[in-house]
Amino acid sequence: MILIETVDLCQSFNGRTILKNINLKVERGEALAVIGPTGSGKTTLLRLIGLLDLPASGRIYFTGTDVTASGRAGLDTRRRMAFVLQKPVVFNTSVYDNIAYGLKWRGGKGGQRQQEVDHVLETVDLAACRNRNARTLSGGEAQRVAIARAIISGPEVLLLDEPTANLDPLSTAKIEEVINNIRHQHQTTIIMATHDMSQGQRLADRVGVLLNGEIVQTGGWHEVFQAPDNRDVAEFVGMENFIAGAIASSQDGMVAVKVGDRVIEAISHYPAGATVSACLRPEDVTLFLSPVSSSARNSFVGEITRVVSSGPLSRIEIDCRFPLVALVTRRSAEELNLEKGKKVYATFKATAVHVMKREEASS
Repeated sequence: MILIETVDLCQSFNGRTILKNINLKVERGEALAVIGPTGSGKTTLLRLIGLLDLPASGRIYFTGTDVTASGRAGLDTRRRMAFVLQKPVVFNTSVYDNIAYGLKWRGGKGGQRQQEVDHVLETVDLAACRNRNARTLSGGEAQRVAIARAIISGPEVLLLDEPTANLDPLSTAKIEEVINNIRHQHQTTIIMATHDMSQGQRLADRVGVLLNGEIVQTGGWHEVFQAPDNRDVAEFVGMENFIAGAIASSQDGMVAVKVGDRVIEAISHYPAGATVSACLRPEDVTLFLSPVSSSARNSFVGEITRVVSSGPLSRIEIDCRFPLVALVTRRSAEELNLEKGKKVYATFKATAVHVMKREEASS
């Protein structure tokens, strides 16, 4: 069942367009991650869906009712939602009172209020901090207070704006656990904005990619990451290899992409003669120092032109008579002694190649 739908939603500030024709459908009980770079309009979109701001144009429907304009319908709908800001706001009082305010504002009775606050404190693992002043908490603990205050009234929709921005890994893991528990225990519909794609994969069913104020693709994570609709999406989700070629043959869903004097095999239904880009994630390329027998249908010998190490990973650039980038662990790079000028064999599966119609700028 569709709970929230936006139709041609637009927003602008001071003559500058922020969002353009946003069309989204969110089902009851699902978790949707809106991903995009900083400045793409994620927070603006959440504020519109949360009915905190009015759009320049377009409509927002909640259970089929138009709630775009301010008024009774909008107010009633806003009470069924909760918004957690990127930077948590906590009051200069105890953790318990911070959370209880959410019920107090809604007119909850004292005895019932205490029982519900105690339950939420357990849910967010802050029972031991109930009497502490919230201003003395760590960033991760303060964010859990903000989440607790948001869910205490039992919202149908929880809007999260970069819920773990600038937090350490342990705090991030704790908040992700809290969000998952909220969702599965209460079947809460969650819409979250994040630039952390791995976090979105852990928390959400579907993803909407927001680039330059437009939703350019929606779908499941595997679909968006492995079969992006265009080069902009492909680059944003981490594809680095865009190998220009043309379909030499196409049969039963298997194509041969001719790249100069080499051929890349891939899964696609593009017809012979189509000009395309063979797209490949660098982590799907495996490197060897000698020819190997493998189930991978693509294997090319090449020469390393550059090695760049960062943290636990090394980025290997290779000239295979077409440019190819591989991503391996730094330990593997050291064990194989991968360095500029070394000959390597690069292999990858046909299923790892996403064939896209070549855009004019890439031809």
